[in-house]
Amino acid sequence: MFHKKIAILICTLILVVSLGACTSNNQMVSSKDSQEAVNTEYEISFIDDMGEEIKLKEPCKRIISLYSAHTENLFSLGLDDEIIGVGKSDIYPVAALKKDVYDYKSDPEKVIAAQPDLVLIRPFINRKNPDFVETIKKTGITVVSLYPDSFEKFDDYILKLGKLTGKDERAEELLTEFYQNINNITEKTKDIEQKMTVYFESSENDYRTVTLDSMPAKAIEYAGGINIADDVKPIQEGSSIAPYGIEKILENADKIDVFISQRGVMNAGGNYHSIIIRPGFDAIKAVQNDRVYVINQKIISSPTFRYYKGVREIARMMYPEIFDNIEVYKSDDKITRREMAELIVKFTHKGIYVPTSKYYKKPHKGHTYGFFEDVKWTDKYYDYIETAVMSGYMEGFKEDNKEYFYPNKTVTRDEFAKILYLIGDFKANNKNTKILDLDKAQNQKIIQVLVDNNILECKDGYFKPNEEITCNEAVDILNKIKDIK
Repeated sequence: MFHKKIAILICTLILVVSLGACTSNNQMVSSKDSQEAVNTEYEISFIDDMGEEIKLKEPCKRIISLYSAHTENLFSLGLDDEIIGVGKSDIYPVAALKKDVYDYKSDPEKVIAAQPDLVLIRPFINRKNPDFVETIKKTGITVVSLYPDSFEKFDDYILKLGKLTGKDERAEELLTEFYQNINNITEKTKDIEQKMTVYFESSENDYRTVTLDSMPAKAIEYAGGINIADDVKPIQEGSSIAPYGIEKILENADKIDVFISQRGVMNAGGNYHSIIIRPGFDAIKAVQNDRVYVINQKIISSPTFRYYKGVREIARMMYPEIFDNIEVYKSDDKITRREMAELIVKFTHKGIYVPTSKYYKKPHKGHTYGFFEDVKWTDKYYDYIETAVMSGYMEGFKEDNKEYFYPNKTVTRDEFAKILYLIGDFKANNKNTKILDLDKAQNQKIIQVLVDNNILECKDGYFKPNEEITCNEAVDILNKIKDIK
C-alpha cells in the first residue's frame, strides 16, 4: 500500500512538472511571437507621390537627395551630417557644395555603392529614368518620390521629410515660423485700398503665366496683389503653367501695374530689357512706369522655406513705400555693417541676389556668394549682405584665404562715403572744399566729391573719417540723395 502511494505521488509530481514545462514553453512561444510582432511594427509609414507605400522601422541616416528643393529642406531641418550626396544642380545652401554629387541620368551603381538608406527623388525622375529608380530599389535601398504640385500640399511634403529623418518636431517648428513670416507680410498689405494688379510671366514662350493654385499665384495673393490672369487653365492636367497670350496682355495693358517675370532653368520668362522692347509693350502701364521686375524661380516656384522671401520680394515690387521704407531704421544707435547692408538694398530697391545652378562652375574674383565665414545662411540679414556685396555697394575682407564680412562692426564716415559714392552718380566739381583731416581717410577722392556736392559735411573743417555714424545720420543722408535725384 505504501509503495502504491509513493508511485501515485511520483506520477503526480511528473504530471505537475510536465504541465509546468508546457506552460513555460507556451509563455516562451507567446513572448517570441509578441517580440516578432513588435519588430514588424513600422515607425514610419506613408504613401509617397508615386503611390508607393513607404514603411521604415527607423529614421534614415544616410541620405542622397536628387532634387534641389529636397536638399535645401533637409539642410533647413538640420541634417547636414545625414546628407551624403546631392544632385548636380544643388548649390543652396553653400554647404551642399561639399557633398558628393550624383546624377539620375548616370549609372545607378554609383548611388548603390555609397550605401545610402534613403534616396530622395521626385516623380519627374521616375518618369524620366524609371530604370535608374528600379535598379536602386532592387538592392533594397529605400527610394522615396515626393513633390508638392500645389501650394496646399507643401505642409504635407515637409512633414513627410520630417518623418523620414526623425525631425518631426523641427518640421512643425519650421512650418510655424514659415507661416508667421508670410503673415507678417500679409498684415502690412491687408488694409491697402488700391491693390496693385500684377501680370506674372512664367515663360516668354507663347506668353505663359501660372495657374491660380501655383506657388507664384499664391505669393501674389499673400503679398497683397491682384493677379490679372485669374481665369486661366493649365496647359495640361497637373501643370502649374497656363497659356495667356500677347493679345490678352495688351488688352489689359492699362490695368497691369506691375509686370513680374520668372527666370530659371525650368521656365524662363523674359529679362527686363527683352520685355520692355517687345512690340506693343510700351502701352503696358508697368512698362511706362518702370515697374517691370525679374524674380528667380528658386524663391518663388520651388517648394522650400525660402518661398516666403519670394513673397516678400513681390511685396517689395508692389509696395516699396511700405517694404522698402527706410524711415523705420531711424535711431540714435550706431549702425552696423549688417544693418547698413539691409538699408542700402532697400534704399536702392534692389532685388535680393539669388545665384543660378551654374554660378559655382567658374571661379569668381573678389567675393564668392555664400562664402563669408561669419554670415550664416540662416542669418536674417544674409540676403541683404550678399546682395549689397554682389551689387558692389559693400565689400568683404580676406584673411588667410577666407572671407569675412564683420557684420557687427560699426560703419565709419569713411566707409559710408564710399557706399554713397557707389550707389549715386556724383561727379567732381571745381568747389574743392578744404578738408583739414582728409589725409587720414582711405577714400580721399570720394570724400572730396561728396563734400563738394553737399552730400556729406565737415565739422569746423574736419571730416572725421573714423567717426562712427548713427542710423539717423545714415537715413537723413540717403534721403538727401533721394531728394537730389
